[in-house]
Amino acid sequence: MSNLLKDIFSGFSKIGGGGEESAVGVDIGSSAIKIVEVKKKGGKVILETYGAIALGPYADLDAGRVANLPVEKVISALQEVLKQSDVTSKNLAVSVPVQSSLIFTIELPAQIKESEISEIVPTEARKYIPVPITEVAIDYFILPKKEPSFEEMNAENDTQVTAEKMNVLVVATQNDAVSKYRSIVSGCGLTPSFFEIEIFSSIRANFEHELSPVLLIDFGASRTKLSIVEFGMVKSYHTIDRGGADISNSISKSLTISFSEAEKMKKDFGLFGNPADKSLADIIKVHIDYIFSETNSVLLGYEKKYNRTISKVIFTGGGALLKGLKEVAENNFRAEIEMGRPFSKVSAPVFLEKVLLTMGPEFAVALGLALRNLQ
Repeated sequence: MSNLLKDIFSGFSKIGGGGEESAVGVDIGSSAIKIVEVKKKGGKVILETYGAIALGPYADLDAGRVANLPVEKVISALQEVLKQSDVTSKNLAVSVPVQSSLIFTIELPAQIKESEISEIVPTEARKYIPVPITEVAIDYFILPKKEPSFEEMNAENDTQVTAEKMNVLVVATQNDAVSKYRSIVSGCGLTPSFFEIEIFSSIRANFEHELSPVLLIDFGASRTKLSIVEFGMVKSYHTIDRGGADISNSISKSLTISFSEAEKMKKDFGLFGNPADKSLADIIKVHIDYIFSETNSVLLGYEKKYNRTISKVIFTGGGALLKGLKEVAENNFRAEIEMGRPFSKVSAPVFLEKVLLTMGPEFAVALGLALRNLQ
């Protein structure tokens, strides 16, 4: 069993005990690299430094564009952002993009002993994995059982027997992807502490101790990732192939302006629209409507399967900073809408509070990695 899932959820407990005194989380995204360094002092987690670098310019593209770079270029970008941010720790944890993994749940009979699960899971997982099993690292986590409702407890015996199932969360990660990120870190003359699929780092950074089902929407540059989380566990995971770079692209084409101008316009006005050009908000809304419509389908499927409704929606990722997004979401979802505040988990100088509050969603993955790395 690989280490990808081990301690994923340990970030929910209070940080303490051994481990390095300072640690770095490195989030290599499709359009930027983000890093966060934290240290432990007197039982507190303190923010040391953070930084980001756009990957577009390394492929002769605008900042904000999705860049598919060779390893050497990613090494250069990572070295640059580590230098710019004045990172001192050699203790790096790195995220693995979720598109290099498959996350799914399998049902097993509740009678199976835990000692047998490690043999059964790879066999069952083959049904879901489209590549040879030797090409992936498989990890799993037994999901906590939901407490039966009063009606379920009083249902007929045969209903109870069919409900006796064990749900196991399985993560299959491509070996090639992990090798690639290992070579990026070693290319910087450093050794990675561990690799973790980005979604789990994001959960650690954004969640407190929510017990009801919560939807985490991670707005990235190339895709939007949906995770339904209950008791700190991913119960359902989906990807929508639409992100912030697609929105900027549409603005650029529709208004015949450069991509960088479109990026600036999107950030300045968002869904509130440009007073000088009313069409801006409409262009953005087409994409947001599509993302929210896909999200509602996912929520409907979850509600039907588990007979549970979402209590809260948390926004994270760089795209979560889009002006007006929260207001549109409030009309769309029958749940509390919250902006992720990952930096609330660390101590930082008071003068940085406002900046960290607004930038938090963008650095959630890097911070989630750094928090686990401290343990």
